[in-house]
Parts: sequence; structure tokens; C-alpha cells
Amino acid sequence: MSTREVVITGIGATTPLGGDMESTWRGVLAGASGTTVLEEEWAAELPVRLAAPAAVEPASVLPPARLRSLDRNQQFALIAAREAWSDAGGPEVEPERLGAVFSSGIGGLITVLEQYDILNSRGARRVSPFTVPMIMPNGAVAAVALELNARAGAHAPVSACASGSEAIADGLEMIRAGRADVVLCGGSEAVIHALPLAAFAAMRALSARHEDPKGASRPFDKQRDGFVLGEGAAALVLETREHAEARGARIYAVLAGAGMASDAHHIAAPDPEGVGAGTAMAAAMKDAGLAPNDVGHLNAHATSTPTGDIAEAIAMRRAFGAHTDAISVTATKSCTGHLLGAAGALEAAITCLTLRDHKVPAIRNLDDPDDDVGLDLVRVTTRDLPAGRAALSNSFGFGGHDVALAFTEA
Repeated sequence: MSTREVVITGIGATTPLGGDMESTWRGVLAGASGTTVLEEEWAAELPVRLAAPAAVEPASVLPPARLRSLDRNQQFALIAAREAWSDAGGPEVEPERLGAVFSSGIGGLITVLEQYDILNSRGARRVSPFTVPMIMPNGAVAAVALELNARAGAHAPVSACASGSEAIADGLEMIRAGRADVVLCGGSEAVIHALPLAAFAAMRALSARHEDPKGASRPFDKQRDGFVLGEGAAALVLETREHAEARGARIYAVLAGAGMASDAHHIAAPDPEGVGAGTAMAAAMKDAGLAPNDVGHLNAHATSTPTGDIAEAIAMRRAFGAHTDAISVTATKSCTGHLLGAAGALEAAITCLTLRDHKVPAIRNLDDPDDDVGLDLVRVTTRDLPAGRAALSNSFGFGGHDVALAFTEA
């Protein structure tokens, strides 16, 4: 592996707070919420009808032909990737030196369900010829790589809710290994549908706060009762500092390191001792050449589940020790909901903007912090982040996947 420094030069997103990254960032800083009660007929009998749908429909951005040939998660991926690429200034790079890593935790599930209904109600000849590419787990990265003519490699790591972060970690390794000079990375998800909602509700993973939808996602709060299912995508353009500076690109932040581990504890529940998550954070700092006292901020995975938030707090104390109390912690799923395979990419993007603007977003709905958390949680209003402090972004997924990304200022 080379020691080439990897920087972020472009960011894009489409989320429950906005159709691009800057509107999403403004929403997070303002403490807005994308959660709503679903009023569609198909949701009427569900035990949980809360979700955080995308603020801007792909149909208002993409032409009809693209909508017909892409699953909804692929549509989101393409929209976020186009914004990130434009934001980076459309780097001139040989196709053989350009890579793509884009993930989805679940893939084209809505297409599977819709086409199965068509098969049963209208017959086999009415099934879309685009079905197979639309349901492939690698469908999003395929769409992105085709859009950019990326030939250094197109990859789609799948690790549930850690998928977006793992995609970014893999992009970092592609550049360090000398396989590419520029890599577009990210995650996308679109599964706001009756079956996933019913399934997550059966696991008791979702908040059922129908009387107060904007207050449903409440990480680290004593009254938290589960996450809110969101949808959307986020994308980052990674490139070597040498390549970025040679073309005069703006640099948001440095992707200084990544750490990965696994719990090997339970298919859905986190390790209550936080061993794997703590290992991932420590590995990210080691990879970045950081000590715990170099870190001033952490964007927590914090989905708002009773056990998960506590396990992450324990993991932080494992990783940071006595310095834990000096880290300003936010949890932006309180605003966006949980975008599953896109969550890590979105929170990485938010972390980059936190470093750019030296502003840590406040955790929405944190009215009464859980006594067992014991972290320095940012509440009520944004907090200034001192210059020169590094930041981490955590992502953990069903199956025990643990990923942490370490960022430093540009």
C-alpha cells in the first residue's frame, strides 16, 4: 500500500431533508426532521406507519427512460453521484484510473416486490426486461460506473447498515493500492414499502411514536423506542491530494483512515460490550496516525434503539478511554432517519461538512439523555468545533459489521 494522502473533493446527496447535500446540511444544522406518517393506502394496516421519505422525488430529476430502467435505490445513487461529480469539478481522469464503489444494504427490493405482483396478476410476459439489472445488489455501482466510464473497478460491498461506510473504506484502499487516482464512493437505499416496514416492526426495531412523528427518532434519549426508516443516497469523490491540487480542486477534508471489525455475537443485536465497534474505532485512528486526544468529534451510528445506543457508548469508552468525555458527539439520524445502506455515506458527508464549517449539529429530540450513555452529547444548538481536531464517523450493521472512518481538516 502507498501512503498517498486521500482527500474528499466532491459531495452529493438526496435525502429526507433535501434533494442535494447543501440543503440536507442546512436541515441538519437547523435540527429539521424528515419523518412523517405514511398516508398511502398500502400502509394503512401496518403496525408502524412512520418513515422518512426522500424530500425530492427522482421523477423530478431523471427522465422517464432512466426511471423505467433503474430501481429506486439506483435512481438515488445516480442523482447523488452526479451531484458529487459536478461538485468536484468533473475531474479529468483516464477511465482506467477512475473507480467506483457504491453500496446498498438491501438492493432492488421494491423492484422484486413490484415485479412479483405483476407476474402474479398480469402474467410472465408483462414482467419488465430490466428486472434483473434492477434487483442486482451491484445495480447502483453499475449505474454509477457506466455514467462516469469508470474502468479501474466497480465494487459493491454489502454489510447491512455499514455498507455506505465500507464503500468509502474500500475506495480509500483502491487509491492506496495504486489501482485508481479518483474513486466515487457512496451508498443508497430505497425500501419504504409494506414488507420491510412490517418486518422491521416485527423485530421491534422501529419507533411507533405516531402521535409525534417529528419526535420519533431520538438517539441516546431515555424515551427512544426504535429507528425511523429513511431513504436516499450520498456520494463522495475521493482522490489523491496530488491529483486534486494539480487541478486546483477544492478540498473538503482528508479521509485519513478507516477501521473495520466484526462482532461475531448475534445476527441483529450488537455486542453489549462493544468489542467489535471499539476495535473499528481504534483501527481507524491507528490507520490515520491519530491518538485519541487528536479527535474532537464523532458522528455516532446511534439509530435510536434501546440497546444499540448504549453498546456504542461502551465501545467509545473502549476506543478513547479517558479522552471520551472530550469528544463532541452528534447523531444525525435524529434528523434524517436511518437510511440503512446509505447511512454511513451520508454521515461521512456530514462529518466532512462539520470539519469544513467547524459546526457540530445538535441531536434532535434529545430531551432527557440516558444516564447509561455518559457521553458529551451535543444538544439543543450547534456547537463550535475547534480547528485542528479530527473526527470519526461510525457505522454498524446487522450481522455484526463494524466500520469507522477517520477524517481530518483539509
